[in-house]
Amino acid sequence: MGKRSITRVLVTRRRVLEAGAAAAALSFIGERQVSAEALSDPGPPGLVPVDLQVNGRPYALAVDPRTTLLDLFREHLGLPGSKKGCDQGQCGACTVLVNGHRIVSCLALAVMHGGDSITTIEGLAQGDALHPMQAAFVRHDALQCGYCTPGQICSAVAVLAEHKAGWPSYATEDVAVSPAFTNAEIRERMSGNLCRCSAYPNIVAAIREVVEGEQT
Repeated sequence: MGKRSITRVLVTRRRVLEAGAAAAALSFIGERQVSAEALSDPGPPGLVPVDLQVNGRPYALAVDPRTTLLDLFREHLGLPGSKKGCDQGQCGACTVLVNGHRIVSCLALAVMHGGDSITTIEGLAQGDALHPMQAAFVRHDALQCGYCTPGQICSAVAVLAEHKAGWPSYATEDVAVSPAFTNAEIRERMSGNLCRCSAYPNIVAAIREVVEGEQT
């Protein structure tokens, strides 16, 4: 068998320093290239423009595409009324009205609602005059800790509109006719809004008062 040649590489302090200097130089060049590319783009990186109307006021914003409507209200627009409860769309504390229909804002991306008209709890009152549903909740003591109340009220306002439009619910006995606004109908239509203080009887009473007041 032939002899194998073994090449020995002598590692010296000088070689280590030279290798380190070369690596630092390459890193510096890469950073300079990245910085030049960033400077060529005058806009904020990763942000998406969105125009929407909240409580009757137009907003032109640039937001991270992952921003939810709930975070937009609370962190960008100074509207803390909508509450972050479960942050999973299960408790209803963040319910708002979008083009008149109720949604849970914690699951809605802001960029999906460009051009929409949105009403939060702050937009229901007219100046110092409370919305009839807000006033009824106060009269019937339909709140205790109050954390879920903004979502409850927004949902209740939407429930009235849905009933007027003749939309049936799971509790509707005959979907071919306009449903009677019974307590069972109210409870079913409000079942997506949870109250940890269990103020449900007072919530039903407040909604019924508004319904009956509109029918007289």
